[in-house]
Amino acid sequence: MTDRSHAGRLVLRFLLFLNIGFLTPVFASPGCQEDVNVDVAAIDRGRVLNGAAQYLKEPPLTVTAFSSPRSAGGVHEFFSEGDYWWPDPKNPDGPYVQRDGMTNPENFVKHREMMQRFCKAVSTLAAAYKITHDEKYAVQAVRHLKAWFVDDSTKMFPHLKYAQAIKGRVTGRGVGIIDTIHLIEVARSVEVLSGSASLNNADESAIKRWFSEYLAWLLTHEYGIAERDAKNNHGTWWVAQAAAFAHLVGDTGALSFCRTRFKTVLLPNQMAADGSFPEELRRTKPYNYSLFNLDGMGLICRILSTPEDNLWEFTLPDGRNMRKGMEFLYPYIADKSKWPYPRDVMYFEYFPVRLPSLLFAGIALREPKFIETWKKLDPDPTNAEVQRNVPVRQPVLWVD
Repeated sequence: MTDRSHAGRLVLRFLLFLNIGFLTPVFASPGCQEDVNVDVAAIDRGRVLNGAAQYLKEPPLTVTAFSSPRSAGGVHEFFSEGDYWWPDPKNPDGPYVQRDGMTNPENFVKHREMMQRFCKAVSTLAAAYKITHDEKYAVQAVRHLKAWFVDDSTKMFPHLKYAQAIKGRVTGRGVGIIDTIHLIEVARSVEVLSGSASLNNADESAIKRWFSEYLAWLLTHEYGIAERDAKNNHGTWWVAQAAAFAHLVGDTGALSFCRTRFKTVLLPNQMAADGSFPEELRRTKPYNYSLFNLDGMGLICRILSTPEDNLWEFTLPDGRNMRKGMEFLYPYIADKSKWPYPRDVMYFEYFPVRLPSLLFAGIALREPKFIETWKKLDPDPTNAEVQRNVPVRQPVLWVD
C-alpha cells in the first residue's frame, strides 16, 4: 500500500469501515454486539491498562538477542525445535526420537519466548491505545514493531526455514509455521495503530512489506505448502495466519483463496457430522487440540466474514457448520468434567481459558451463552503451554 498523508489514512479507514473502500472491510461482523450485550472495552479496560503500564517499561528484544548452536540459520533467523522430540536413550549422541505429546524441556525456546513477549507487548499496547487514544501506548508499540520488522540490526527475516528443527534429522520443518500464530494479533495491532501520530508512513510501509514478504513465503515455499496441506489444526492455523497477514496488506487474492479453502477444505475435511474434530481427538492432547482448532476456525471466520460472505453461517450440504462445531465443544468448555474422551497427557488441568472463539461466535451467531461463559474464563493464563495455544489475547482489538 502506498504512503499517504495522516489525514488521508484516516479518511481511508473511515471508508473501509463503511465498506465502500476498495479493500476488505475492517472486520465487519455479520452479527451485532448489541444482540448479546457485550462491551469488550468496558470488560477488559482494567486488565488492558494494567498490562500496558508494565509494557511501557520493557524495551524491545528480538531473535537477535539469543542464539543456539543447533540452529542452521543466522542471527536474524527464527529457530525452534520440535516439541515432542527427545535424545535417544539407546544413542544419546544420535538423532532425536519422538515422544508424542511430551514436551522436551531442554529444547531451545528463546526465540519463541521473545516472539510471545513481543506479541503480548504490541497487542496490549495497541489495545490500550484503542481504548484511550493516548499516544504514549502507540509510541511504545511502534518501538517494538520497528525492532522486529524495520531496523536492520535487530529485525527478524520474514521466513521460518529453521523452525521446529529436530537434532540429527532436519534443520527445519513446515510444522514450525505454527510458531508464528502469535503474529496474527500483531498484524491486527498494526491495523489499529494505522493513522496514529506515532506510526509514520515509512515505518508502516516497511512493516507491511515484511508481512507481504512473509505471506509470499507462506504461499510459495515448500514448508508453507506442506503446512497449508496439513489435515489437522496446522492446516487451520496456516489459513488463519495467511488471512490475517493478507488482511493487513490488502491482498484480496490471498483473502479470496483463504475463504475458499475454509469452505472447501477445512470445514469438510476436518469436522465430523457431530461437529467434532477427529484428527484432534485421536491425539494425545485431544481436549487442548480440539479447543485450539476451534479457535483457529473461529478466528478465520472473524477475519474473513463479510455481510455478503458470512463464514459463520456457511453450511455444507450435510449440515456441518461453525455453529455445530461450537455446540459440540461448548458443554465441555462450560464443564470440563463432562469430557467423555481421554484426558490430555499434559496440561489438561490448565484448560479451558478465555477462548476467542466463544466471543466471536457469541457475537456472530447471537448466542448469549457463549459470551457468558467467555466472561467467566481466565483471560490471562500464566502457564507457558497455554499461552502458546491462545494467540488472541486482546479481543478488544477485534471488535468495534
